[in-house]
Amino acid sequence: MTNNLLSGKTALITGCGRGIGKAIALTLARAGADIVVNDIDQETAENLAAEITGLGRKVLICCGSVGSRADIDAIFTKIKDEFEHLDILVNNAGITRDNMLMKMTDQEWDQVMDVNLKGVFYCTRAAAEMMKEQAYGKVVNLTSVTALTGNVGQVNYAASKAGVIGITKTLARELARFQITINAVAPGFIDTPMTASIPDEIKQTIVRGIPLGRAGSPEDVANLVKFLASDESAYITGQIISCNGGIYI
Repeated sequence: MTNNLLSGKTALITGCGRGIGKAIALTLARAGADIVVNDIDQETAENLAAEITGLGRKVLICCGSVGSRADIDAIFTKIKDEFEHLDILVNNAGITRDNMLMKMTDQEWDQVMDVNLKGVFYCTRAAAEMMKEQAYGKVVNLTSVTALTGNVGQVNYAASKAGVIGITKTLARELARFQITINAVAPGFIDTPMTASIPDEIKQTIVRGIPLGRAGSPEDVANLVKFLASDESAYITGQIISCNGGIYI
């Protein structure tokens, strides 16, 4: 099912080859947006691009790591050449390198910070340069319930996602004069490839603690992102909106 909510818009979704990012890309495409697909895996990106093309939308594949300044420069050069404008940026790319504090390596810390935090900085800065020229833009960042609650074994991940909240609130103030809004979505326990490796017994314990009684789906998150990426959210900026089934209220 398609609609015209985002007709004429171009959206970049980082790390969108699978999971929440893939659901966001397809949801925005169904709403009428042309999509810039970013992922580190070429084959995964091409498979998603084929699905988007099947929906009748234009698609541009831009593989590369959001934690690399050189990759980001190349990605945004391609976007300018292909579309000339960018209306929506969804900073979705994220990784985990879980370990207890005393065992966490410098590399595990740095890898998570490079993708989850520095990537948001690089992409938003580049997108804002394009968006300010058209006096319009929508930025949606993916943070996490972990940023709000903490989680054992995820000091790097929680810190990076808490940093995303700080970026969101600060840039909402900075970018408002260019009519660019920036908000963040904080998913709770979502059924994705990232959570697939969690033992069933632990999953069941987590689900029992969710008031709505189930894990979230990637589409639950994607529908919220669609709203924040649309003009229906024109007077909303600097907000952190949870999508977690009530697990953290």
